[in-house]
Amino acid sequence: MRLRERYAPGTPAAVLAEGALGTPDGKTAHGLIQHSDLFEITAIIDSTQAGASTDEILAGDDIPAIPVVASVDAALDTDPDVLLLGVAPAGGTLPRPWVGLIETAIHGGCDVVSGLHRFLETDPHWRELAAAAGVEIIDVRRPPSVDDLRVADGRIADVAATVVTVMGTDCAVGKRTTTVELYHQACDAGIDAAWVATGQTGIMLGAHAGVVIDRVPADFTPGVVEDLITAVGASHEMVFVEGQAALLHPAYGPVTLAVLHGSKPDAVVLADDPGRATRTHFDRYDMPPATDELTAIEQLGSTSVAAISTWGEPSAAEDAFGLPAANIMEPGGSAQLLEHLLAAI
Repeated sequence: MRLRERYAPGTPAAVLAEGALGTPDGKTAHGLIQHSDLFEITAIIDSTQAGASTDEILAGDDIPAIPVVASVDAALDTDPDVLLLGVAPAGGTLPRPWVGLIETAIHGGCDVVSGLHRFLETDPHWRELAAAAGVEIIDVRRPPSVDDLRVADGRIADVAATVVTVMGTDCAVGKRTTTVELYHQACDAGIDAAWVATGQTGIMLGAHAGVVIDRVPADFTPGVVEDLITAVGASHEMVFVEGQAALLHPAYGPVTLAVLHGSKPDAVVLADDPGRATRTHFDRYDMPPATDELTAIEQLGSTSVAAISTWGEPSAAEDAFGLPAANIMEPGGSAQLLEHLLAAI
């Protein structure tokens, strides 16, 4: 999916983040606040923190000051063209309190871009409401049609562009953020770069191409990734690929492997949070040594890990992994990580 084909850069949009801003459940909203290349975010809707601004709530450099408002009506006063659903609720269903909020946005002339597992555009209620208002509903989790699916056949080897896949030691360790930061730094350095998303937030941010990989039937996931990179790599010299989860994750390892095999990267950047004892949202799963993930990547992907994107002290990560490291949340960290990567490849 390419939202770039539907919306011009700078399209004004409001983000629904009700009750989730500043929490792990709001990571889609956080990504849109910090890294949207496609939408200009005019307001964040979260009644629990109304009156504040995003730079007061979120940590990190260069967080823009976007107003947090209590209602969709207040957000409409900022003239958005789109309502982005910035939270992925447990189970991916549509929370009942959101129904009226989305209806108000549609009546106010907003398209709705949703990352829910439940598709809104196939629901007669939402389809009819959108048609009457002259707006669109876009489900970014919708997978490619069956006719567009194929198994991987190795054509990724014909891509002339340098392919860098950002992988992780766990879920929610900054893979997408690292991917986008490396892409921006590469562009700033004069490199003709692009990036491919494999999750809903990346697609909403305006990746050059993307698919929510966990919605694709297992046999076809490497082929979908291969197709995305082949298409994007034809017109760019470097392609950054967003990874998912971790190879050694008992719940999500298969989709992680699909991204690795489909991208066949020239190099990998590994994102790690050194402070975790158990896996995020899976307290029964202890975290294995982070270096085990590195070994699995290199063995299963026939590639090399070039650098570490760490949440901790870079020097500690360098000691632990024996590789150059940088913390992209620190000033200059993203530029340093790109330098490490370019030196390695």
